This record gives sequence, C-alpha cells and structure tokens, in this order.
Amino acid sequence: MDYLHRRPDVAGRGEAFRRPDGRLFLSIDTWDDAGFALLAADMLPALPRPLYTVVDEADTDLRSRWESAGFTTRRREWEYLVPTAPGTVPVLPDVTVGPPSDELALRSLDDAIRAEVSSTVGWPEMPAEILPRPDVLDLTKYVVAESGGDYVGLVRLAAVTRQPRIGLLAVRAGRQRRGIGRALLTYVLDALHRNGVPAASAEVNEANPAAVALFEGAGARRVGSNLELVLR
Repeated sequence: MDYLHRRPDVAGRGEAFRRPDGRLFLSIDTWDDAGFALLAADMLPALPRPLYTVVDEADTDLRSRWESAGFTTRRREWEYLVPTAPGTVPVLPDVTVGPPSDELALRSLDDAIRAEVSSTVGWPEMPAEILPRPDVLDLTKYVVAESGGDYVGLVRLAAVTRQPRIGLLAVRAGRQRRGIGRALLTYVLDALHRNGVPAASAEVNEANPAAVALFEGAGARRVGSNLELVLR
C-alpha cells in the first residue's frame, strides 16, 4: 500500500511506500530543516511501526534530520565499483556457467532462493533495493550456474542507463562455499569487458563477510555507503 502526504504550506514532499520485502520505507524531499520536521510530524503518527529509510552516509544533514525524528541506524551497505576484466571461469566439478535457456528453470531457482532467504537471514538483511520479479523474465539479464540439469546459482544485472549494476548474486544454500559465486562473478565481469564496459556497480551488506570478500577479491573498491535507518 502506498501513502502520500503533502503540506501545502511546505516546500517539500513526503512519501511512504512498501518495498517487495513488505517493509514500509519513507522519503521526505525538502531542503529546509523546518519543512522536513513539519512533514515528519505530519506523517509519522499516521504510519505503523517499524518504519525505514535509506540515506547516503555522506549526507550528514539528511541523516541528522532523520535522527532528529527518532530514527536510528540499523545497518550499512557498501557501494562498490567493480572493474571488468578478461577472466577464465574456474572449472568446477559438474558445474557449468553461462546464459540461461530455460525460463521455467530460472523461475524455479528464483523461487528456491527466495524461500531460502526467507527461512534464514530474511529479506531485511538483503540489499535494500530489492526489485520485484517481473511477470516475464529477461533472460539476457541473467547468468546461471547449472549442475545436474538444475540451476543452482545466478547473477542478475539491473538495467541502469549509465552503468550495469549487479542486482543479485545468489547460490543455493546446499551449493555454497564451492566456488560457484566466484565463477558466476568472473563470467559476468569477463562478458562485460568483452562488450566494452569498464566497470559495474554493486551493493553489499557490510555484515555479509563472504560477499565482501568475493567482491573485494575481484578488485572492487568502495566508492560510498548507504545507511538503512529504522524507527521502531
């Protein structure tokens, strides 16, 4: 459910919207501290808890405004710039990496990964910018790892105008820690390099050491960070 609050006497706009993981996120767009406070005072009493928002960690003014409204930091996401490079995908026993050819198998993998995330760490620990799955999957945006006729891992590239973004890299729980994630990332970075793309972006939860090690091992460098704030 979407909410929209406007104050005619304030030069700004506040909005609340549910993300695909079910959480309610807020945004308040105004350059004026007093206007932010008025919009927050108008919105917060009318909305259920918990409430979330995401801010650029470098934007100390905006962070201070949310903190003044009672929000506290829940987690940090690192923003990475990942250089593309020619690479050879590691040879893994009974695993092949490449573009998907079976949409039903890809949907089955996506469903399985979503179920595993829900039953373990939970979607609130995944990247904050979670996109809903479209009715028709664009297979050109995916790379998969296949084993025994089943897809066991995937990389999804988000459609971004200026620079490709690695929107999701995931491997089935029972197949993790076997080099499949590294093989998927190597394949994607090699393919982007051959297409003349110098770098891709990615967001990684700082509390996920395996993902941090994977991207930094591929030469990724941190270029910023976002903070997820919560009001309980």
